[in-house]
Amino acid sequence: MYEYKGVKISIVEGDITKMESDAIVNAANNTLLGGGGVDGAIHRAGGPAILEQCKKIGGCPTGEARITTAGNMPSKYVIHTVGPIYKDGKQNEEQLLYNAYYNSLKLSKEYNLKTIAFPSISTGVYGYPKDEACKVAIRGVMDFIDDENEIEEVIFVLFSRDNYLLYEKILDDIIGRG
Repeated sequence: MYEYKGVKISIVEGDITKMESDAIVNAANNTLLGGGGVDGAIHRAGGPAILEQCKKIGGCPTGEARITTAGNMPSKYVIHTVGPIYKDGKQNEEQLLYNAYYNSLKLSKEYNLKTIAFPSISTGVYGYPKDEACKVAIRGVMDFIDDENEIEEVIFVLFSRDNYLLYEKILDDIIGRG
C-alpha cells in the first residue's frame, strides 16, 4: 500500500468486476455499448442494467467520463471513461489518457464516492505503452489529490502479474512505500 497526502493508493492483481469499492472504472469505447477486454467483462458481470443506462447516455468522448449503476457487481457504480487509441504518442494521447483518469475522479467527487478502482486504461487493444500509461495514470491521480483531495482510496486493479509488477516499480519510484 502507498499513501499520497493521506490518500491510500493500492495495487491489486485480479478482476476489477469483483472489487467492493464505491466505483470501478470501465475502460470503455466511445459508444459505451460494451466491447472486449475490461469493457466486455464489466458489461457481462454487471448485467443488462448497465447497458440500458449506457444506451440512455448516448456515448462518451475520449478523455471524458460517465457514470452508471454497477448492476450485479459488488461496487456501487461504474464510471465509464474512454482512453485514447495509441498511434505514435504525438496525437494528444497523453493528455487524453490523463483526462480519462482525472475526469473519472472528478465524477467520483460529484457522487461523493470515497473509493475507486481503475484498470490500466488504453493498454490493451488500444495499444498504449504500459509503462508510459502507468506514469500518466499515477500523475492524473496525484494531480487530482493535489487539487481536490476528496477521495480516500484509489486502487489500481491489474489483470496480469507483469502489469502489477510494473505499477509496483513505478509507484515505488514516484511515491515510495507508505
